[in-house]
Parts: sequence; C-alpha cells; structure tokens
Amino acid sequence: MDESKRHSKEPKNTGQTSRSDLPFYIGFAMIGSLYVVLILAMLVADASYTSPGHIWASLKSREIQYAIRLSLLSCSLTAILSVWVAIPIGYLMSRRDFRGKALLDAILDIPIVLPPLVIGLSLLILFQTPPGRALQRFFPVTYEIPSVILAQFSVACAFAVRTLRSTFENINPRQEQVALTLGCSRSQAFWRVVLPEARRGIVAATTLAWARSLGEFGPILIFSGATRLRTEVLPTTVFLELSVGNIEAAVSVSLLMVLAAVFVLVVIRVSGAQKSIREMG
Repeated sequence: MDESKRHSKEPKNTGQTSRSDLPFYIGFAMIGSLYVVLILAMLVADASYTSPGHIWASLKSREIQYAIRLSLLSCSLTAILSVWVAIPIGYLMSRRDFRGKALLDAILDIPIVLPPLVIGLSLLILFQTPPGRALQRFFPVTYEIPSVILAQFSVACAFAVRTLRSTFENINPRQEQVALTLGCSRSQAFWRVVLPEARRGIVAATTLAWARSLGEFGPILIFSGATRLRTEVLPTTVFLELSVGNIEAAVSVSLLMVLAAVFVLVVIRVSGAQKSIREMG
C-alpha cells in the first residue's frame, strides 16, 4: 500500500471529545486527581506547619548552613562526575553491539532498583576489604566528605547513563557518518557533530543527577554517617532534627528541598530537556 494512502487511513487525534467519551475521561480524571491532591495536600501541610519566622530562624542555624553548603558542593560535584562518566557509557551503549551488552545493561540499572540502604551497606563493606583499607591509608573515605560524594554518585550516575543513552539513540547516526566521510576522525565527529546535538540530553542528565543527589539519604546514612558539621547534608539534617524532636526545623529544611526540586523542574522545562527525560529508558 502506498505510504501516503496508508497514513491517510490512520485515525487522527483531533483533540475533540464526544459526549459519549465524557464518562470515560471523567472517571480517569477522578482517579488521577487523587494523587495530585495528595501531593498538594502534603505541600500545604508542610507550609502551614511552620511560619516564615521559624523558617528563617532555622536556616540561620550553624548546622543547617553547613548542611546547605555541603549539599550544594557535593551535589554539583556528583552531577559533573555523573555526566562525565555517563557520556561515554551512553554513547557506546547506543552505538555499539557487543557480546555481553544485555548483561552490562542490567548491571548499569542495579543502583536504580536496589534499596538505597543496600547500596550504602555495599559501599561500607567495599572499603572494609583489603584494597579499600589500603586506599584509606592515603585517602580517607568512610565517614568523611568523599563518602558523601561517592554515595550520591553511585545512584545518580545510573540515571544520567539512562538519560544520555536515550539521547544518543535519538540522534540520527547519518550525520556522524557524513562527518566521517568528509575526513573527520571518530573523535572529531563525536565532538563536533554528536555532542552538540546531545546538549539538551546533557542538561537533562546533569539536572537529574543533581536532583537525585540532593535527595539521597540511605547510602549517605550508612556509608557517611550523620555527623554534625562533618558529613551532614540536607536529608540527614531532616533526620537529625526529627531525632531530637525539632520538627519545625525539619519542616523548614524540607521546604527548602521542595524549592530546590521546583527549581530543577523549571530548569528542565526552560532548557527543553523534558523531552529527553520522557524518552529515558
């Protein structure tokens, strides 16, 4: 059948809703609205629990200010490291077929499906092995700031890899082949053709890795501890404030993390990276 005729016979979505479809859409909207209402109710409950004065007083705390600085530093370093590692992995997984690719793909997804506490425990055990102990003689990791970055990286990088693999898969390889026929090496074709085309995916991967790092708690609690003014980041601050009964401070930090999440979502939408996230996985 002719291609144009085949497409002409396909039903088109005109966006119009017939009266007979209304019960179907209303039912789906009512079910979906339950989750939306739950999210909004949680945010309203957090905001109504405290006041701007209490929030400001909590944020002036020396411990919370330290947690904010360490969170910004560790999340930024983790996002950079995640993208730096995810670009070559995502490119190779999208362009090359090799023996054991399915197994490697499954290994790369392990941090996504594993419980966070298991990742933290595995990191802790890793650095109790002879190679890990030998490394720590020269470069302390466990229960130090580097452990925070490593714990965040172990989880965040998996999301960056999936995002960038999807990005490279959606870039037409023909452009790269044309560059190769014009005399570019594989490296030149990648840097001059493929990487500029992947800029939105890189923004999406960086943003996701940063946001995921900010919300990481389980691996950090096990592998880094929750020591004040040492390995304390915003999620562990919430835990520590709750443990001493300072709920208002915990809510204040939670609201700060909500604002950070909103900022991340705005960056994704403004940069046009939302499409890359939808195509992930």
